[in-house]
Amino acid sequence: MKMLEGKVALVTGASSGIGRATAKVIANHGAAVMVAARREPELESLVAEIRSAGGDAAHISTDVTSEAEVEAMVSFTLAEFGRLDCAINNAGGSVRSDKDWPEDSPDAFLATMDLNNTSTWLCMKHEINQMLKQGSGSIVNTSSIAGIRTTLSEGYTSAKYAINGVTVAAAAKYGTRGIRVNAVAPGIIEAGSWARRFEEEPHVRDDWGDAIPIGRTGKPEEVGEAIAWLASDAASYVPGVVLPVDGGNVFTINRPDSLG
Repeated sequence: MKMLEGKVALVTGASSGIGRATAKVIANHGAAVMVAARREPELESLVAEIRSAGGDAAHISTDVTSEAEVEAMVSFTLAEFGRLDCAINNAGGSVRSDKDWPEDSPDAFLATMDLNNTSTWLCMKHEINQMLKQGSGSIVNTSSIAGIRTTLSEGYTSAKYAINGVTVAAAAKYGTRGIRVNAVAPGIIEAGSWARRFEEEPHVRDDWGDAIPIGRTGKPEEVGEAIAWLASDAASYVPGVVLPVDGGNVFTINRPDSLG
């Protein structure tokens, strides 16, 4: 039996990168998947991929910083599939400013917090509401090793630490009510901005590979497999964990010069 056979999963930030890979991994493990993001054409192609591989999927265009759209996303999942067993809150990113911190306005910082932490909180609010009605459910949030060991971006680092906090708080609050909440903390993964940088500067991938204990950068599917396990009943005694998926990068000190 597949790890998520018979489950219904929701994946946000599913149009590209880790979210897209995770949706396909979860479908391969037997779950029906609702995929959500802002870019509808990418969602349509993802649903087609999952269905062509024999899976079950649907999509909804959603801005996860809008509570009305988040509520509609959860309602649409119930309308399509009847329940919500697993929620993967993956949407996020960084809104950067070209100014030094002392001269900067709070706009980029607040936008980054909204995109990561506020959106995760909003999604969890409506996912937990449904899971309480069911008496069960599993949530996995996407954090980052930036929420464990920091980066040079104060906004992104703050947002990911905040995701860790809301994950642990919810795990403690709802564990006795049948809901498990965990997070993954990806490291240097060949997706999103890292994938674009590796394409433009191939030496950066090699430099990071040399700095990571496992000897290479990660694949988005590897993060997806970790998420699938945490979301599944196989992890039934695992609440409140922030799991690094980083090849051991979190416990190393050195970073390559090409990070700059």
